[in-house]
Amino acid sequence: MKTILVTGSSGLIGSQAVEHFDRQGHRVIGVDNNMRQLFFGAQGDTTWNLNRLKGSTRNFQHANLDIRDRSALDELFKANRFELIVHCAAQPSHDKARDIPILDFEVNALGTLNLLEATRQHCRDAVFILMSTNKVYGDSPNEIPMNELGTRYDYSRQEDYDGVNESCRIDQTLHSLFGASKAAADLVAQEYGRYFGMNTCIFRGGCLTGPSHSGVELHGFLSYLVKVALTGGTYSVFGYKGKQVRDNIHSHDVVRAIEEFAANPRPGQVYNLGGGRGNSISMLEAIAKIAQMTGKTLHWKYVEEARKGDHICYISDLRKFQSHYPHWKITRNLHTIFQEIIAAQESAHTSGVAR
Repeated sequence: MKTILVTGSSGLIGSQAVEHFDRQGHRVIGVDNNMRQLFFGAQGDTTWNLNRLKGSTRNFQHANLDIRDRSALDELFKANRFELIVHCAAQPSHDKARDIPILDFEVNALGTLNLLEATRQHCRDAVFILMSTNKVYGDSPNEIPMNELGTRYDYSRQEDYDGVNESCRIDQTLHSLFGASKAAADLVAQEYGRYFGMNTCIFRGGCLTGPSHSGVELHGFLSYLVKVALTGGTYSVFGYKGKQVRDNIHSHDVVRAIEEFAANPRPGQVYNLGGGRGNSISMLEAIAKIAQMTGKTLHWKYVEEARKGDHICYISDLRKFQSHYPHWKITRNLHTIFQEIIAAQESAHTSGVAR
């Protein structure tokens, strides 16, 4: 039995990690203070997911802590010798950060530094996973030559077919304040690996998704899209004619990548982690697929102005991680992901449980 810390444990990836490692018989401590509700209001409330975890796990312990609170984290690390830290807690919205720039930076950058330093002081041999984001690249992926097709944009050169790799620059590009705060966290986590020799890993996520997502307009692309289709309302599509492309990875496959790295860590490594080309979809294609699978037409409006620093087409090149960890692969395709999200949203709607 290992003792594992998961931050953001009531969120999408955090809750998947809690369940996964709990099923294996490990002791899992989850840190989450439901700050998603503060960021996004009632729709962001993750209480339903915490209650679900309490009912479905055996060795899970919840800690209502704020990762900005160094002394509280220090006490937690003194009381428990962690062998794996899975850091998912974040202010996750590209757009919300502009309204709360100081809070965004404190949570994303300072909170990460607090956790890294607590790990160095108390359990420096532990594996430390940072869930970073492709937004650390800012809008530099938009410089890749593209073609506009009927329902999507796509890369025009054969050498870009597999997507964006880890050599894409993160400097001198428009990130959004969220992208900048996550880039700061990303770099400091790399430094703890390279400078201190700690077992840090940085996953730069594409669109992370799955049935446990508390999707809102400002964060949670597929989850919120399905929610609007099933419950009514109007979805706003921002720019690029609705042809912007994202690659989507199921939370299970994210946690499996974490597990593979933890079993054979490579200090300070950075990996792009998304659904890859096979799980890529444009906004127009996603709207059509949801209508086809649910029988319900999604009402949407087009907003000409794109989000600042947004990606036109982003597909994660997975080849680096797959070369280092050949046992890992994508196991949930787009159709399965849609099926699970739709089923979860329909169940929540029927039961009246907010999610």
